[in-house]
Amino acid sequence: MMLPQSQDVAAAPRDEPLIELSSVRKDYTTEAVIVRALRHVDLTIQHGDFVAIVGQSGSGKSTLMNIIGCLDRPTHGTYRLDGLDVTRRSNDARAIVRNRLIGFVFQGFNLLPRTTALENVELPLVYRGVGAAERRKRALDALGAVGLAERLHHTPNQLSGGQQQRVAIARALVTSPPLLLADEPTGNLDTRTSYEVLGLLQRLNRGGITIVLVTHEPDIAACASRVITMRDGEIRSDLRNDRPVDAAAALAALPLSAAERDELSP
Repeated sequence: MMLPQSQDVAAAPRDEPLIELSSVRKDYTTEAVIVRALRHVDLTIQHGDFVAIVGQSGSGKSTLMNIIGCLDRPTHGTYRLDGLDVTRRSNDARAIVRNRLIGFVFQGFNLLPRTTALENVELPLVYRGVGAAERRKRALDALGAVGLAERLHHTPNQLSGGQQQRVAIARALVTSPPLLLADEPTGNLDTRTSYEVLGLLQRLNRGGITIVLVTHEPDIAACASRVITMRDGEIRSDLRNDRPVDAAAALAALPLSAAERDELSP
């Protein structure tokens, strides 16, 4: 899938960073108390990176994700996404940037409960004004890419947690964004299903999609090729992981579940 370009959002050359934060600070004022959620964060992420942002609750990782996702603005500093300065853009302008450049995957899936997998995946294209036939084609392609071609007409309550997260990933991919933001995408999943989802994210990353994943679990972060650790609103470490865990291999190494053993029994 290739990102459709427009005059509103033009892609930067591939040798420029996809994400560039400079001296970013985020303050919240509550009852006359200023809370510094981020403190002068400098961060550069290149096209094709797979980055895990880790930290305990209150470390600032969710605030950083919201700024990267154009869901919030920094109090101070600048943020450039794919060569575009989005720091002071209006809410409507940032919504256009989100729709064109970013796919979101959340812990809670955020699927419409009475809507089929196919219709859920089509939804971002409805907001773009894409015609029905083209919407369906792109949604079918996206669901096929995540291995759910046989579950098109199932509603979320007819799908497992892992299948629901795959639908959510397909929905994030259907607009062909260069950036996928995943906020605790395995938080509601068991170990086996978590590795299934991580294996899918790794395949997408190998296909050229930049992935930024927020997690508090070290074993999930170990599947990324770069791990950023946050504490007290600051980046405390930023390390390359030259040997990320292969999620597909980790999945294959897990012992069979009771249900799988039953299926193999004569």
